Amino acid sequence: MGADVSGAARPRLGFLGTGWIGRHRMAALAATGLADIVAVAEPDDASAAEALAIAPGAVRVDGLDALLAAGIDAVVIATPSAAHAAQSIAALDAGKAVFCQKPLGRTGPEVAGVVAAAERADLLLGVDLSYRHTAAMQAIRGLLQGGALGHVFGVDLLFHNAWGPDKPWFYDPALSGGGCVVDLGVHMVDLALWALDWPKVERVESRLYAKGAPLSDPARQVEDYAVATIDLTGGTTIRLGCSWGLQAGREAVIAAEFFGTEGGASLRNVDGSFYDLVGARHLHTREERLSSLPDDWGGRAAVDWLTRLAGGARFDPQAGRLADVAFVLDRIYGR
Repeated sequence: MGADVSGAARPRLGFLGTGWIGRHRMAALAATGLADIVAVAEPDDASAAEALAIAPGAVRVDGLDALLAAGIDAVVIATPSAAHAAQSIAALDAGKAVFCQKPLGRTGPEVAGVVAAAERADLLLGVDLSYRHTAAMQAIRGLLQGGALGHVFGVDLLFHNAWGPDKPWFYDPALSGGGCVVDLGVHMVDLALWALDWPKVERVESRLYAKGAPLSDPARQVEDYAVATIDLTGGTTIRLGCSWGLQAGREAVIAAEFFGTEGGASLRNVDGSFYDLVGARHLHTREERLSSLPDDWGGRAAVDWLTRLAGGARFDPQAGRLADVAFVLDRIYGR
């Protein structure tokens, strides 16, 4: 790793893909002052120029191989989903830590393969499951872990995007791995299992739809509306709903609601926003706010990864939970 003026190690970062999300995460990481951004691999000239404006000391290189050869310690990946697993494994095998956009892979076996590569290399692996890092979910998880809600018997998860992706590859199941479930549902399933401290999943039932009709050929079409029921050990039932293009009357509907014998708690978006999320504790008909706005949470997963990397962290066994979530998604898809 590179060194700062005090002699402490500073990770040298390379960025693979600098579209909007890649540049947002780059800006968040640059603002920490914990790392040097030394290289960018981005085929689009305009996106590359905007990235280099954020990190003027970086060089632009052509593709993953050149990025891995650019003297970096870690790679931040923000490319289309089909490439995530293979690119992450290539980086890990080359001795580079990885922070990747979700989904880490299109299927459970793909995700498990990346986790195995990280363990084999003893390198830190992070995925941009950013909703964990909202102030609302941090507070809710604290209530759950402390038993403040009693026995949590029900969890309702919603993520409806009234628009839908604007890139054609999202609608090709071979490239995306699926539709709204792998794009949006992955966040919500991860949130629930993480907040509940990873109970065992006993049963999964689901219904998938495309253009208002049951999904008939998942090899050729992706779902744009899905509902699933996930039964957990200990008597907890999760209900998941997610969609693209739903006529919801607002930009987005985002919620994670936990119902217990001693109270409830919820994360909900405000006025259809994708970014304004608040938490509340529920005592029958009364509500107590757990968090407030503004809450600039978008880059926190990346910053958490970098903070641990700069502190010398190696492989974290909790990365195995990424595969646990991916295999739940596989069961939703009937794989």
